[in-house]
Amino acid sequence: MDAQRTDLDPQVATLLEEPTYQSLRPWHALSVEAARRLEDDVFGGDPTISLPEVTDTAIPGADAASEIPIRVYRPFEAHDLPVLVFYHGGGWTLGTLDSADDLCRAFAAETESLVVSVDYRLAPEHPFPAPLEDAIAALEWVHEHAAAVGGDPDRIGVCGSSAGANLATAVAQWDAREGADVLAQQVLCYPITDHAFDTPSYAENADGPLLTRADMRWFWDQYLRHPVDGVNPYASVLRAPSFDGLPPTTVVTCGHDPLRDEGIAYVEALEDAGVPVSHHHYPSLPHGALSLADEVERSAEAMEKLTDRIRSAF
Repeated sequence: MDAQRTDLDPQVATLLEEPTYQSLRPWHALSVEAARRLEDDVFGGDPTISLPEVTDTAIPGADAASEIPIRVYRPFEAHDLPVLVFYHGGGWTLGTLDSADDLCRAFAAETESLVVSVDYRLAPEHPFPAPLEDAIAALEWVHEHAAAVGGDPDRIGVCGSSAGANLATAVAQWDAREGADVLAQQVLCYPITDHAFDTPSYAENADGPLLTRADMRWFWDQYLRHPVDGVNPYASVLRAPSFDGLPPTTVVTCGHDPLRDEGIAYVEALEDAGVPVSHHHYPSLPHGALSLADEVERSAEAMEKLTDRIRSAF
C-alpha cells in the first residue's frame, strides 16, 4: 500500500522528548524482572476513565490446577451486551491487568461492550504455548458464561495489542479450526504475526521509537521454547495453512513500527482468503499508538475510528 511511513507525528516527537520517555531503557537491555518493574511504573497508573462496574475475578485455567485472573469492565447496566475478550501486549513477557486498564476502560466505554481482560501466563516462566492455552481457555469460559455476566454469547469478539493481537488471532484460528466457531469479529492492533526480522519496516524502524528490532528479538527469545516453535502457525500466525473461516477482522498498523509490514501482510493474507477486513493504517504513528490517545490527537482519532468499527461490527 502507498504511504506506509511518513514523518513522525509532531505531537509524538514532542512527547518522546519528555523526561519519562527520554529515561526509558530499551526492553532488551533489561532483565525480565527489571522490564516488568519498568512496565508497571510506566503503564500502571490510576485509571482516567470511570465505569459503573469493574470486577476482578478468576476463571479455571487450561489445566484443572490453575486459574486465570480476569477483569470485567461493564460500560452501563444492561444485559446481552456484546463481549470483547482482550489480551494485553508486552511481548508475551510483560503486562498485567493494570497495565491494560485504561485501554480496556476506553474500549468498554466507546464500543458499549462488556470487556473481559485476560491476565494470561507470561514467558519465559511459561513459554509458548502456555499463554495461548490461557487465551483459548478464556474464550471458552466467556462463551459458556457470557449470559451469566450480562453478555451475549452470540456477539463475542477477541481483541489484542501487539503480542496480545498475536494471541487474539491465534485464538481465532483455533476457534475456526478446532473450537466452536463462536467469534463475531477479531480486532488486531499492531499485531505480531511472524517470527522473522527481515521486512523493510524492521529496517526502517530498527531503532524505534518505543519498540526496536532488538526488543522484538528479545521478546521472541522469551516466548519460544526453541527456535523451531517460531514456524508453528499458532506462534507465527502469518504461516497458517489456511485463513478460511476467520471472522470479520479489523487491523491497525502504524508506519513507525517494526511490525508494520507483517501486519499488512496479514491483512493481505486474510483478504486473499475472502475474510472481510477493515485495515486502519497510520503512517505517522509509532507502535503502541492507541495508548497515546490522551496526548496525541492522531492517536485519539485512530481510537475513535477503531471503536466505531468494533461497535458497528457487533
